[in-house]
Amino acid sequence: MERNATPPVKSRPAPPRASAMIEALRGLGYSTATALADIIDNSVSANARNVSLTFGWAGERSHVVILDDGDGMDAAALDLAMRLGERSPIDEREAGDLGRFGLGLKTASFSQCRSLTVASAKAVEIHCLRWDLDVLAASADDGWHLLEGPAEGSEDMLSPLADVGRGTLVLWQALDRIVTPGFKEQDFLDLIDGVERHLAMVFHRYMDSPRPRLRLTINGRPIAPWDPFMASHPATYSSPVARLGDVEVQCHVLPHKDRLTPDEAESGGGPHGWTAQQGFYVYRNERLLVAGSWLGLGQRRSWTKEEAHRLARIRLDIPNSADAAWKIDIRKSTARPPVGIRAALTRLAEDARSRARKVFAHRGQPVRVGGAQPVVQAWRAEHFKGGMRYRIDDSHPAVREVLDQAGDLAPQIKAMIRVIEETVPVQRIWLDTAEGKETPRTGFSGDPPAEVRSVLSAVYRNLVVRKGMSPELARERLLHTEPFHNYPELVGSLPDDPAAGG
Repeated sequence: MERNATPPVKSRPAPPRASAMIEALRGLGYSTATALADIIDNSVSANARNVSLTFGWAGERSHVVILDDGDGMDAAALDLAMRLGERSPIDEREAGDLGRFGLGLKTASFSQCRSLTVASAKAVEIHCLRWDLDVLAASADDGWHLLEGPAEGSEDMLSPLADVGRGTLVLWQALDRIVTPGFKEQDFLDLIDGVERHLAMVFHRYMDSPRPRLRLTINGRPIAPWDPFMASHPATYSSPVARLGDVEVQCHVLPHKDRLTPDEAESGGGPHGWTAQQGFYVYRNERLLVAGSWLGLGQRRSWTKEEAHRLARIRLDIPNSADAAWKIDIRKSTARPPVGIRAALTRLAEDARSRARKVFAHRGQPVRVGGAQPVVQAWRAEHFKGGMRYRIDDSHPAVREVLDQAGDLAPQIKAMIRVIEETVPVQRIWLDTAEGKETPRTGFSGDPPAEVRSVLSAVYRNLVVRKGMSPELARERLLHTEPFHNYPELVGSLPDDPAAGG
C-alpha cells in the first residue's frame, strides 16, 4: 500500500446565479459611447465595411440598433457569441482581432439595456437570440435562459438585416441605464452627439485614409473621423517614429491657437477640450483604447494635465498580443506601460512636453528666427535656490536705450523696473490662464498696425540715430527682437532715413 498518497479532492458544482451575475456585470462602468465602441469592435473583427447606428426616441420604449455588413454568423456561431465567457482571454488571437475577453458584446450591452437581441445572417437565413434580464430575474430556477427570436412586437426592427442580406444586427431595448427619470428627448440628442464625438476619435484611423476601411453612420449621417494629432496641419510638429520592441511611438506637438482658424481650434479640442486631451493615445491594431493620459509616467511623481502641456499628444501603438503586459481592462479604457519601457517612454514624453510648453509660452511663434540666431526676449526666467523669478532683460534694445540715456534718472528707472519685476502678477496670470483656457494676450495681439509701428519706429530711430547702426543692421536686429519679430513686414518697411518714418 502506497504511503502518503494524496487523498482525492472533493468538488461540487457552483454555477453563478444568472440574474445576480448579469446584474453585477452591469456595473463595469461603460458609458453609452464606450459600450457602442465595443459593439463596433465585433463588427470590425467580422470584416464589416459599414456600420450604421440608429437611435430611436420613444421615451421608455426608446431603442438603439447597430447594424453591420460583416461576415455574419450561422446558428452555432451566434449561440457561442451570446454565451458569457465562452472564449478565454488567454487564447491566441488573430493579428487584427479587436476583442479579448469574449464578454464585450454582452457586458457592454447589459450596461445600457435590459433586453439584448442579436440577429445574424451568414447567407440568407437569419438567426436570432435574445437575453432579457427581466425574464432571468423572474425565473424560478435562476438559470441561464437564452431566448430565441426577437421580443414580441420587435420583429420589424430586424428588417434592415434582411435588406442587407448578410451581417449582424444588435438591438438594445429597455434602456434603463440611459432613459432614466427626467431624461428627455433633448438629452437623447445630446447623448447622440457625445457618441458621435467618441466614435470619431476611437475609429479615426479606420475611417481617415485614401481608402477608408470603415464607414460609420448615426441615423443615416456619416461620422467624420477626428485626428487627435492634426497631422496634416503645417504647424504641427511630429517626431520620427521610435520603436521600443513591439511598441511604436510618435510624439506630436500641435499648433498654438494663434496658428489655427476658429474651426480648427474648436475641432482640435476634441471631445473633452484641449487640456483634457493631452498625453498618450494608446492604440491596439489602430483602434484607440486610451485617449489623452500620461499613463502614470513622470519624474518622482506622476504627471498631471496642465495648461502648459496641452499641445502635447503622443501616438502609441501596441499589438493585441501585449494586452496582459499593458494591463488592458475589459472595457479597453485603461492601459499601463510595462516596467521595461517606462523609462524610454518617459524620456520621449519629456521631450514632447518641453516642446509643447515652448510653443504654448511663445503663442506658436518659433523661439529662433532665420536659422540659428535666437530671439532677444524682453523677459528672462532666473532660477535661484528659492525657486524661479522673472527679470526684465536690460539687453533688450528698448530697455537698453532708455537706461543708456537716463543720466541722473537711471537710479529711479532701475528702481521702477525692479518694482515691476517684484510685482509680476504670477498667480493672477496662472488663474486667468487656467480658467480662461488660454494665455493672456501679449506681443501687441489685437493692436492696430499703426500702434505697433509707432513703438517700432521709436526703437528703430534710437538704434540708427543714437547707436549709429546702419539701417540694414538695425532692421536685422529688430527681426530678432521680441515682440517685433512677429511683424517682419513692418520691420522691412522701415525707411533708411528714420526721420522719414515719423
